Amino acid sequence: MLEIECTRYRVQQGKSEKVTEWLKFLNDNMKDVLVTLEGEKMYVETIFREVWNNEEYLYWYAVQGKGGNAVEESTHWIDKKHLDYWDECIDPTFIPVNLSTEVVMIPEKIKRNMI
Repeated sequence: MLEIECTRYRVQQGKSEKVTEWLKFLNDNMKDVLVTLEGEKMYVETIFREVWNNEEYLYWYAVQGKGGNAVEESTHWIDKKHLDYWDECIDPTFIPVNLSTEVVMIPEKIKRNMI
């Protein structure tokens, strides 16, 4: 069984440069990022960025298997740094918006390899 979600988070005012640093950090350390995804049963994770009405947002798109480890429970250094950026950049007063999944298009041969 797969969990598929896309969630919008608002960036705190004045943290755009820090978000740029955060996303660069993830891209620059992708080898370690990918190692941590296995324990989370995270098959696909993508971060999108948008500025709309003078507000900045990050969107997390994820395809994940059931029963994976939560990133908050990880002891890996990359996850700890990732969560530090999260705490500094994501607006805690904004209620995250989960977009509705309407259509999932994953060929069966690929889905079989995910689960």
